[in-house]
Amino acid sequence: MKDEFSVLICGVGGQGLVLVSNVIGNACAASNLRVITGEQHGLSQRSGAVSIHLRIGSDVRSPLIPVGMGDAIVSLEALETLRYIEYLKEGGLVLMNSRVAFPITDTAELVKKKSTKYFGREDVENKLKQVTANIFSVDALELARQAGNPLTENTVLLGAMSVFESFPVPQEALRESIAKTVPQKAKDANLKAFELGAKASHDRFCTLFPCRKI
Repeated sequence: MKDEFSVLICGVGGQGLVLVSNVIGNACAASNLRVITGEQHGLSQRSGAVSIHLRIGSDVRSPLIPVGMGDAIVSLEALETLRYIEYLKEGGLVLMNSRVAFPITDTAELVKKKSTKYFGREDVENKLKQVTANIFSVDALELARQAGNPLTENTVLLGAMSVFESFPVPQEALRESIAKTVPQKAKDANLKAFELGAKASHDRFCTLFPCRKI
């Protein structure tokens, strides 16, 4: 493992970003990995932007990722990926949910002018390609539904991220952390969501990016 790994986790209020941060943090503690996080909350009750800077490494001092130095962005909402793309290093990893939560302003414009088109996932990916070719999209909502709880999109993305070799947190530590951190009534669904995310990521992306065995 290299000395430092920095990931920016982003999405909108209500998607469980803080829970993901807690799961990773607890897994790092159990694995003797030093981790520092910094959270930024928007209008979380109104689907406002939420982001978490998460940095793993013995030499890390600041919780904030310097611009252009992030190893990865994990995004639970496609449009939010672009908001934070400045933090990603050239050639870094983008793992994002394919679901788009369209802003109210876009919907209002569409109502006024029927020819207006939403800025969709494909448009997001085209913009991201200016920074990196390592763009991986997962339908986290569909996998969360398969897990039995549509609120587990966050755990699906965590599972998808866990297969990449560059992510230094052991998968087993993440599983154990999920079991201890999420509400007990949601434990089984979250663990299944994690496995579904890991399998989907491994099956689709591991011919393109170095991965662990699962």
